[in-house]
Amino acid sequence: MIKLFDSRDREYRSPFGAVAEGVSVHMRICLPRDLHCSAANLIVLADDTGERQSFNMFWCGTDGTKEWWELDYAAEKAGLYFYWFSITANGREQLIERGDRACGRFTDHVRTSWQLTVYEQDFVTPDWLDGGVMYQIFPDSFCRSEKPHKGVPTDRIMLQWGDQPHWRQDSDGIFRNNRFFGGDIEGIISKLDYLSGLGVTCIYLNPIFESHENHRYSTADYSKIDSMLGDEKDFARLCAEAEKRGMRIILDGVFSHTGCDSVYFNKYRRYPNDGAYNSQQSPYRSWYNFQQWPDKYSSWWGFETLPELHEEDEGVLGYICGDGGIVQRWLQRGASGWRLDVADELPDGFLDALRSAAKASDPQAVIIGEVWEDASNKCAYSHRRRYLLGKQLDSVMNYCFKEAIMAYLVWGDAARAMDIIMSVLENYPPQVVRLLMNLIGTHDTERALTVLAGESAEGHDRNWQSGRQLTDQQRTLAIQRYRLASLMQYTLPGVPSVYYGDEIGLEGYKDPFNRKSYPWECTDETLRDWHRSLAEVRRSLDCFRGADFAPIKAEGGVMAYVRSGEKDTALIAINASAQEQHLALPEGFEASAQSLTLGGSSITESDIRLAPYGAIILSCNCKDDK
Repeated sequence: MIKLFDSRDREYRSPFGAVAEGVSVHMRICLPRDLHCSAANLIVLADDTGERQSFNMFWCGTDGTKEWWELDYAAEKAGLYFYWFSITANGREQLIERGDRACGRFTDHVRTSWQLTVYEQDFVTPDWLDGGVMYQIFPDSFCRSEKPHKGVPTDRIMLQWGDQPHWRQDSDGIFRNNRFFGGDIEGIISKLDYLSGLGVTCIYLNPIFESHENHRYSTADYSKIDSMLGDEKDFARLCAEAEKRGMRIILDGVFSHTGCDSVYFNKYRRYPNDGAYNSQQSPYRSWYNFQQWPDKYSSWWGFETLPELHEEDEGVLGYICGDGGIVQRWLQRGASGWRLDVADELPDGFLDALRSAAKASDPQAVIIGEVWEDASNKCAYSHRRRYLLGKQLDSVMNYCFKEAIMAYLVWGDAARAMDIIMSVLENYPPQVVRLLMNLIGTHDTERALTVLAGESAEGHDRNWQSGRQLTDQQRTLAIQRYRLASLMQYTLPGVPSVYYGDEIGLEGYKDPFNRKSYPWECTDETLRDWHRSLAEVRRSLDCFRGADFAPIKAEGGVMAYVRSGEKDTALIAINASAQEQHLALPEGFEASAQSLTLGGSSITESDIRLAPYGAIILSCNCKDDK
């Protein structure tokens, strides 16, 4: 059967993936000779204007059974361009639309098209994160130093380290997040050598600013470190000590809403000056949208404790994104970037201003957005977002890869997982891809180990989730799958992001059970050593920097792909099934060049034997010989 078009095959479209403004893309379709095609056209729909254009393709040859039509297309303006093909054969128009795995198929009416992402010519992203390893810390739960801190509010309740996270309503029927484990900045500093030993180069901190709830997503004061965590001097020391060990710190920017118990809103009169809730003459009144002051106001997803900010208000923009504002303030005090909470709920004007502020302070500051879907074509609040075109984000949290990896390991469908991976690589600019925050668990998801072998939490309440642990059999399977998940996390394009405690196999269902205190008494080094091995392979081979990626196989439970750098090339082969699998050894690789094996997998001169739940990383310096 003739392949009409394949946007992921360079014989049909070159270069692959997103391109800069003005860069020419060569398109080629292949048609049966007996179709008697007399004309072919590329049809392009510009997403921002809705303008549709048709471009003539030229006939360029035949082998007697097939013929080829080609053209070069260049978009002069950054944006999204959706395209398909039209041919005329025997006086009748036929269309070619995007089918399965990005291949073309004939149709009378186009339902699915291909996407061409065109980004700004001057779009660059920071170099320092490329090739690194990220570690995510939930500050309240990571490490408690026992250092006394001044000014801690008296209405906070301390839990014993190791207790179950608080999840029950109080006697008045209200659930309060005022129970704390008491992790602090000094505790994080005390574990920097441990993190360095794991190969960590970047620490992502969940919110550290003043807040009266343990998750700290209800910001009370963006200008202050929460007193239970420490103070500004502690933060500066954390950044300095991390830098000594080759690590940087990025902060969580929660700018779509504040807490109602904040200096800005001040619903409970904790602060002496009037907030927006207390007076219509408050300087913060215009920051919020009141339907009926003071008790009816817009709040994040209906949570009255989280009043929404009007981010494009002049006061909000100046306070957060202005000269010397919050974004610049904490970069100047040692942070190296921002992760933006619910980036899809932040308006374009705010994101534009935030990027300008961050880059003016530090051109190498990284801006990573929380976007759960394909961020290249995301629609939010009835319009298309432009996160990745050059004026807003450097990269995003890669939930797309997470879903692909987990589904592959649980259900064994390598082809579908590879399709998701290739879709991201096709749609995202390469400078974005190299900084993708590759996660398999976060503070917003169930623990990776629980997902990989545990019973689904759907339909079960917190009472059920609180007392549930993996059985010994489930845990054994979960660890086998986790090793494969983390191997993919470390070897796919992007930057692996390890959620604290995953490296020792913490379990847990949904919030708050995924936020347990770290059991530092754990002496099992099995998964820790696995992470150290992955980090060492990643550090030693330059092919794990950049965005280059080539699929080799994705069938059943077997997935294989190649990463290439300026010097090194690596083959990654994975078996997610309980049966032994085999893969032909690709040309250029030698059995003696093993970098890492899992589960007893082995190589001969022509064959890769993948053990059940096994994997192998095989490297070569193929380019040294050229």
